[in-house]
Parts: sequence; C-alpha cells; structure tokens
Amino acid sequence: MAAAATSSIAPSLSCPSASSSSKALRSSKASTFAFPNIGFTSSASKSLRSLTAAVAGNGAGSSLSARMVASSSSTVRAPISLDFETSVFKKEKVSLAGHEEYIVRGGRDLFKHLPDAFKGIKQIGVIGWGSQGPAQAQNLRDSLVEAKSDIVVKIGLRKGSKSFEEARAVGFTEESGTLGDIWETISGSDLVLLLISDAAQADNYEKIFSHMKPNSILGLSHGFLLGHLQSMGLDFPKNISVVAVCPKGMGPSVRRLYVQGKEINGAGINASFAVHQDVDGRAADVALGWSVALGSPFTFATTLEQEYKSDIFGERGILLGAVHGIVESLFRRYTENGMSEDLAYKNTVECITGNISRTISTQGMLAVYKSLSEEGKKDFETAYSASFYPCMEILYECYEDVAAGSEIRSVVLAGRRFYDKEGLPAFPMGKIDQTRMWKVGERVRKSRPAGDLGPLYPFTAGVYVALMMAQIEILRKKGHSYSEIINESVIESVDSLNPFMHARGVSFMVDNCSTTARLGSRKWAPRFDYNLTQQALVAVDNGAPINKDLISNFFADPVHGAIEVCAQLRPTVDISVPEDADFVRPELRQSN
Repeated sequence: MAAAATSSIAPSLSCPSASSSSKALRSSKASTFAFPNIGFTSSASKSLRSLTAAVAGNGAGSSLSARMVASSSSTVRAPISLDFETSVFKKEKVSLAGHEEYIVRGGRDLFKHLPDAFKGIKQIGVIGWGSQGPAQAQNLRDSLVEAKSDIVVKIGLRKGSKSFEEARAVGFTEESGTLGDIWETISGSDLVLLLISDAAQADNYEKIFSHMKPNSILGLSHGFLLGHLQSMGLDFPKNISVVAVCPKGMGPSVRRLYVQGKEINGAGINASFAVHQDVDGRAADVALGWSVALGSPFTFATTLEQEYKSDIFGERGILLGAVHGIVESLFRRYTENGMSEDLAYKNTVECITGNISRTISTQGMLAVYKSLSEEGKKDFETAYSASFYPCMEILYECYEDVAAGSEIRSVVLAGRRFYDKEGLPAFPMGKIDQTRMWKVGERVRKSRPAGDLGPLYPFTAGVYVALMMAQIEILRKKGHSYSEIINESVIESVDSLNPFMHARGVSFMVDNCSTTARLGSRKWAPRFDYNLTQQALVAVDNGAPINKDLISNFFADPVHGAIEVCAQLRPTVDISVPEDADFVRPELRQSN
C-alpha cells in the first residue's frame, strides 16, 4: 500500500453510544433491487513483445440482483491476466482472490539497476509542471543521482509559463540544461514523459508526435490520450514506443512519500505500468525503471485502455467525487436531525479521512465493522444495505460514460471553456469549499488535538464501505485485475487522497490532483449526493428491511483476502500531510 493518514496521528476508536448513532438516522435498509447484467468480456490492448494480455476464462456474467453480489465466483468475470518479461528486475507472482498476477517490488536498493533499465537513454524530458510533473521530475533526478547515472532529466515548458520559476526553485535551470522550451525538450529527449493536462494532450498531440525522435519512447502517466485517439479512430505513430507508468496517487503524494522514505527502503506510491507499443524490445524495462525511480513500492501490469477506464472512473467515484458527494449528503442529514455542526463534520469527514481510512489501510474493511459495538454493527448494516445500490447506480453509469468516450470528450470540451471563445466568457473551475460545511471544517481542525483521527461513526462507515464495495464490484464485473481494482478503489483512497482532506478539507484533496480529476469530481459529486439523499436516506426513513444477503456477501467477498496480500506490500511509512505543506500546488500553499 501507499500510506495512510499522517504519521503522527494515532487511532482513537471512540465509538458513539447506540443512542447517539441511532438518534441521527435509525432505520436504514435497502429495498431489493434487480440490476441488469453488467458482465462483459473486456478487450485488452494488442499483445506487444514484453507485455501480453489474455482473458482468463469466459464466464457469462450474471445479473446483479441483491442476492448475487460478489458471493460466488460464477457471478464474477475473470479479470484480464497480464504477464511481462524483464531482463533487469525481478518479477514476482502473487495470488489475489485466486487469480495469479505479476508484480515488481520497488526499493532504493534497486536504483543501481536504473542505468541498465534506461540503456540507450541520455535525456528524459518531463513535459509539464502540474500535479505529477514536479514530483516525477524530482524523484527521477534524485534516484538517478543516487544510481550515479549521467542521464539528464530536463523539464520542458511552454514559453512564458509561470512554472519556470517553480522549476528553478527546486533545482532545474536553463544554465544546467535541465530546463527549457517544451518543443526543444521533446525533440532532444529519448524518453518523453508527457505530463501536461489531458485536455492539452488532446489539443496538441499531433505537434508532440511530430517533434519526437524516431525510436524514442513516449511515457504517459494516464491512458487518457489513447482513449481520445481511439474516439477518432487513430493510434500512436508506429516509429515510437509507448509506455505508461501511472502512480496510484496525486503528484504531491508521490513526492512526499519518496522524501519521507529516504530513511527506509521502499516508501512511495504504488504504480501500474503498461506497454502499448514496443519498437525495439526495451519498453518494459524502461517502464519498470521509471516506476522504480519514482519510488513505487510495487508495480503491477495493466493495459493503457484498462488504465484510463479504471482511473478516470475511480477519481469520479470513491477517490474524489463520490466521497465528496456522500459527506455533503450526510452532513446535511445529521444537522437536520439535530446534531451539532461540529459533531456532524467530525462524524462525516473526520470519520472517513481519519479512523476509517487508517483502519482500512492497515487491517481492511472487515476490521471497521468488527470494531463496532453490537448496536453500531446494526447501524452499519442499515447504512450499507441502503447505500450499496444507489452508489452502484451512479458508478455503473460513470464507468460506461468513461468506456464510451463521453467523459473523455467532456474533459476536452471543458478545457476549452477555460478560455474566451465564440463571444462567450471563460469559465475556469470554481471553488468547492466555500459552503457552510467546509467553514465548519476549518473551525473543527483548529481545535483538533494533534494526532486525532476522529470518531468511528457506524452509519457513516456503512455508507463509505458500501460505496467502496460497489466500486470494487463494477471494476470486477468489467474485467479489471485485482491489483488495479484494489489500488483504484481502496489503497489510493485511504492512503494517498483522504489524508489531504483530513489535513485541510475537500478542495485541498481534489485540487491537488490533475485537471481531469478535478473536473470529474466537480461533475459527479452532486450525483452521489443526490442519489444518497433521494434513495438511500429515503429507504432509511421508510424503514426498508436490511438486505441480509447483501451483508452476507460483504463478509464473504474474496476481495478481503486480496487486500490483505496487498497490505503486506505496504511501506512502513504513512504519509504526513501538515496544513502548511509546501509540497502541494503553489496556489494551495497556506501562505497563499
């Protein structure tokens, strides 16, 4: 795993009394819905030398009725099986929920292999200075210095960009040949890491491709560009290799854990990698070297297509959008039912970002339930039963919008609306932390004792875990590997992102992420808020019976064992996110 809340906070399992939990909401329970079949055989990118993809099994899928959620292997589509070859790093086999997958463990002791992994590469061009650019550029540079490599890491920015000052502040300069114009940097690099916004990639890909050297390698940290090209019936030029290394966390987390982990071996953010094109047989080793240099504790294989589907979907789901939506809904619910504003904030945001996240990170979802009193368990089941399908309904729609290209197109168009055009004004992204709830959060944090993880409120826990399980089920039905499912639904949420909301609220979490993530969170958060309010909480008020099959399936789900395996790969350092963090986006630093 990547890490959990701050390294200084310690759990305080202060479970509310039965009366305090029940008073705010009492009866939840979801009515029994019948959902249509969402199983299908997922298509993978074409097999290419070092990375091969094949569908393991051909189960026919099953309708997602309340009686058949993740309880039987016959209802779950077998995930894509990915294998790869590497001549530099050690490949390991792991078994996740009965499915064999292959990973490469990271660690600073592997930095000595970077010159071999990057054989033939003299310059790595890091293009862009958004969420991922600063972190990846610095981590790569520091790792290569430790490896005693003479490979140059050079930042490429558009002329006039205010990011030149930020890059210079961390040691990249024109005089040293490590900072320059975007097009010159692309033309002179053997490995081009394209870390500009997805919308900018969509608008500039032709010029980018035209400036790349033949046989050079295009590196992506998101599969968005492939999705955009596919929507137009296009693909990448055939004279370059195309790989991806996709850290399962925002850029500031990638850098923060790398720096925190300098005293130990292996702290960082997990990453997936993919080889989409390999023109000369080097692609897998280059991608794995890149991931190891970023500090990834373990790297797992995916395809570029599976990556963008799970990633764009995930950030609109539990990673950002959905968690924002559910805490807004629950905060209103609790205050309307007489709870004080401060306590309502603690029982929603602080509960999720602190106690629940830490427990899931280190012990898994079942441990959250087991830590509750008997009355608390009833409230958890009430919330879980009522929330699972309303959450799944939005998640299902979101995944299909991503897979169909609708979300990709939405991001591209939104990026163009940031500027005046066609006689219409510019509409940049607005703020998301100005309502009463988030002002209450500021007050709560000022009086929060150091290291406090907040309460463990059973109803909030039931809603959050139901959301997490619903997202897991959608990705499982769509054929994603368990490594991808667990990282996109569990690890990235509790270890990388929630600590930022714990430190300074929802905007500090969302707006430290990519433009695509920020747009998606703003678009989908209200949908989760609406569905939870209009469906789940109405079911609670109407006294709908608890769906016992749904609860039994939660207890028996094989994902719990898979999460335990992933937890064993977790670094020993938890991410520390102080309110005055200087490793975040400049506009989000407290001094500003």
